[in-house]
Amino acid sequence: MFRRMSRLILSFVMLASSVAVGVSVTAGTAHADSCYTWNRTLSQGSSGSDVTQLQIRVAGWVTSGERLSYDGQYGARTTAAVKKFQAAYGLSADGVAGPATFSKIYALQDADCTPVHFSYAELNKCNSDWSGGAVSAATAKSNALKTMWKLEAMRHALGDVPITISSGFRSRACNNAVGGSATSRHLYGDAADLVGSPSLCRLAQQSRTHGFSEILGPGYPGHNDHTHVAFDPSPYWSAPTCGI
Repeated sequence: MFRRMSRLILSFVMLASSVAVGVSVTAGTAHADSCYTWNRTLSQGSSGSDVTQLQIRVAGWVTSGERLSYDGQYGARTTAAVKKFQAAYGLSADGVAGPATFSKIYALQDADCTPVHFSYAELNKCNSDWSGGAVSAATAKSNALKTMWKLEAMRHALGDVPITISSGFRSRACNNAVGGSATSRHLYGDAADLVGSPSLCRLAQQSRTHGFSEILGPGYPGHNDHTHVAFDPSPYWSAPTCGI
């Protein structure tokens, strides 16, 4: 907590300092970050790996049923997602990612790039190296990071209430042990089973607006005790008890 507060304070101090000395806050970096640092302002038409890094962090701020691509192209959808992110955190919602936007992202992430309210350990209770799934260990871990940022957006939209994950990445052995489907998205690292409060129906309903394309919840066979969210190339929602 102290580390997070220190980083947040530092971002405000450095941003204020740049204004005081007459440096435009729409250029350059907000401050160095131990995870990832953006070195330029990004806006519609920008492209590159820095855009991809931004897309990972704003992919949870989309409209119902929409999915943001991680393609490194700052198009209309990325602009809209940035605007939603900015508005959600009280920033000027202009769709341009500059130091103020980056400072908020820096305050929301830990040194390993995970959002502050989630961790790799929560998304992998199967093994320590992310191996044995349907994709490489590196891909599974990367997919889990994207899932966490969507959950961070959902958590904030729900009023910053804690979200509890009961299951994330599974190797084939772990998946078989719990009777999971042979085609489960858990094998890809991009799925999370949510339990507790808010209610399972509230979680299922809210997840529709945060970039999840697979949502299974109460009323769907085997899902009365959790809400399952994932990224599936073939979108499918079913939580009949919740009106989905």
